[in-house]
Amino acid sequence: MKVLITGFDPFGGDSVNPAYEAVKLIPNEVAGAQIIKLEIPTVFEESARVLEASMKEHQPNVVICVGQAGGRSAVSFERVAINLAEARIPDNKGNQPIGTKLEEDGETAYFTSLPIKAMMKNVQDHGLPAYISYTAGTFVCNDIMYRLLYMIDKEFTDVKGGFIHVPFEPTQVIDRPVGTPSMPIQTIADSLIYAVEAAVTTEVDIEENTGTTH
Repeated sequence: MKVLITGFDPFGGDSVNPAYEAVKLIPNEVAGAQIIKLEIPTVFEESARVLEASMKEHQPNVVICVGQAGGRSAVSFERVAINLAEARIPDNKGNQPIGTKLEEDGETAYFTSLPIKAMMKNVQDHGLPAYISYTAGTFVCNDIMYRLLYMIDKEFTDVKGGFIHVPFEPTQVIDRPVGTPSMPIQTIADSLIYAVEAAVTTEVDIEENTGTTH
């Protein structure tokens, strides 16, 4: 089995992106699966083109995209991506879409095909915080998740895919408001390893209520 894991380059004025820094620390084999690591640009649409080329080259069974969600205190597994781009800040090439569809012939939303409840539980069972999120935002993280699931729907139909958000790492919060959450990169990497373990060993996701009240 092959697992392709992507992480974004730094954006928004930061010199580091904990997503790819953590991805780099994942072993080349997890639970018997070969791990392929890929850095992608924080650029609308372009990131998906880089991902698509890698999927065609490596023919992975599982694709997990990882991105930074500053302000979140734990690794979060995204349930859904929406067909919308609305950028509060420009991406790394200055694109700042407002109310734009990502794919004209795509569904309004796509749900992850990863066993994210089992992945979350495996992280928690190893003593680390994790939760299910029901919004991937409207920036490049949602863009890559949506386009990945669109490609799976249209072309790579045997692939399972989805997206994981990770917190800031500690150096990123030094100049941010006191109390801004962060997590060491090694801890983020450990969370990703436990998530991958569950992704490659779980055929059918577990039944667990992860709903929210807000």
